[in-house]
Order: sequence, then C-alpha cells, then structure tokens
Amino acid sequence: MSFMTRLEKAIEKKEKAIEKEKSKIEDLKAKLDAKSITRAEYNIKKKKLDEKIRVMDSRIRMLQGAIAKEKKHKEEKEKEKEDKQ
Repeated sequence: MSFMTRLEKAIEKKEKAIEKEKSKIEDLKAKLDAKSITRAEYNIKKKKLDEKIRVMDSRIRMLQGAIAKEKKHKEEKEKEKEDKQ
C-alpha cells in the first residue's frame, strides 16, 4: 500500500467519524425537543461534539496538504528523470 493510499484512507475514516458526530448532534437535538434533556446539557454536549468535529476537520486539511505535497514531490522526481534522459 502506497503512502498516498494510506493518506486517502485516513481522510475517509475521518470523514466517516465526522458524519457520526453530526448524527450525535442531531440525536441530542431530538432529545432536547422531546424535553428529555435540558438546554444546558444540550449546549455542553453539543460544544464537545463541535470541538471534536473541528479537530477532525483540521486533521483532514493537514492530510490533504500532505497528499498535495506528495504529488508535487512525485512530479518533481519525474521531471528530474526526464531531464537526465
């Protein structure tokens, strides 16, 4: 498995995790509407989930940057090979 493939798989995992966290927020909203939790509990739990999502988004951007850097590095290597020939 190449480095690029591992990075892409890591991005996919993070995207799935973000979707799970968003569904948790929706569940919290449903509980709030059903009045099984208070507004304060909802806000506290939602804030924690939003923080997790923000961290994962940041990680995805970092991985995407690594992919871009790797592609550029690959292109430069190919260009050097062509120049030598």
